[in-house]
Amino acid sequence: MNEMMMMPTAVTHQMYAMLRRLSPHQPDGAETDVRDRGAVSLEQVLWFVAAGVSVALIASILWNKIRDEANTPVNSPDPLGG
Repeated sequence: MNEMMMMPTAVTHQMYAMLRRLSPHQPDGAETDVRDRGAVSLEQVLWFVAAGVSVALIASILWNKIRDEANTPVNSPDPLGG
């Protein structure tokens, strides 16, 4: 990544950190720098696995179609009959 692309990202992170420091404390008295993201639920894990499986399935279907087209000889008759 070159410097021109890194500058907006760095400025964004600096502004975010400044705004977090300026924001009021959380109602229960916890500091804003301590972020409890909580545990990962089973539902989140299952959604993540389902998304991964669906992406892998679509990728394999596309890969097989592309491979079949690439292996088809150029002078062969049209398989669709057109």
